[in-house]
Amino acid sequence: MLLKLYAKDNNPRDMRRVVDILNDGGIVIYPTDTMYAIGCHALKERAVERICKLKKLDPAKSHLSIICYDLSSISEYARISTPVFKLMKRNLPGPFTFILPGLSRLPKVFRSRQGQEVGIRMPDHPLLREIARQLDAPIMTTTLPVTDDMEPEYSTDPELIDEAFGDMVDLVIDGGIGTLDVSTVVRCTDDEPEILRQGKGELIS
Repeated sequence: MLLKLYAKDNNPRDMRRVVDILNDGGIVIYPTDTMYAIGCHALKERAVERICKLKKLDPAKSHLSIICYDLSSISEYARISTPVFKLMKRNLPGPFTFILPGLSRLPKVFRSRQGQEVGIRMPDHPLLREIARQLDAPIMTTTLPVTDDMEPEYSTDPELIDEAFGDMVDLVIDGGIGTLDVSTVVRCTDDEPEILRQGKGELIS
């Protein structure tokens, strides 16, 4: 199912439809400030496990990430020191994934990795942040399950994304043509932040 949505001023019924699907444990594909992504209500463990199976992700080996609406909601799900809070405040919203120690409020599947680390995203994308605000919960998020033999358009064109993955998910949001950009990954579990992957975001330290 493909649903056209815009950065803002969407029909409230359409927004409610997206939120209802997430609340019901559904899986949605959506645009971000980097590439299109696939996600679910992060507190619905079965939905998270469904995405892990779809992506062939082992939670014990892979960082699972969540999208939060604002910094105060991030603190409900990850441990943030004062220096890291200031770092995140300077850079978010933006194309970053901050790796932080996860808290017990997240489902068990997030805590199966040694160190119980979780990736935190707060994308600079008005539509996605509004969905997170209305959901009033974090969104588990990961990249699309593309294969090496797929053309790049299957990661950027919502109609082709729907053609390739529509049967695997409950909704594909058409937010226009996306990009192939990735987020900059910053580990903040030690004293000094460490950039694990340089992506679109230029970290202001």
